Amino acid sequence: MAGDGSVRRTADDVDAFLAASPRAGTLQAVDAALRAGMPGAPRTLWRGVFWGGTDQAIVGYGDIRQPRPRGADVDWFLIGLAEQKNHVSLYVNAVADGAYLAHRYAERLGRVKVGSAVVTFRRLEDLDLAVVTEMAARAYGPS
Repeated sequence: MAGDGSVRRTADDVDAFLAASPRAGTLQAVDAALRAGMPGAPRTLWRGVFWGGTDQAIVGYGDIRQPRPRGADVDWFLIGLAEQKNHVSLYVNAVADGAYLAHRYAERLGRVKVGSAVVTFRRLEDLDLAVVTEMAARAYGPS
């Protein structure tokens, strides 16, 4: 999954963004789990219009060059954290042994929905943060 070209890195303060969210506690807890698994990874706020035409703010962890089926590769994040209207999304742009990590960890993540490269959940209690940290470490570490 890659942005449509209108989602861009910003210089916005990630901690201020997380603290200002209506789901601040949830986002901050997931942020801490991701950072524990990805020590030293860049953490950047991305903003813009995502595929499907939705305006998004996504905290991106790690930097990758994302291949596109058509057109040039794009700069993107390895894992992204975003608040949606009715849930929270974790975009996991990492593959191991030919499968997205989100699928590899799906059964252990808790009461979540898993798409190709996305994990969604409604409440923090539905997500196993220790497994999020493990998945993030596998995504960020050597394959």
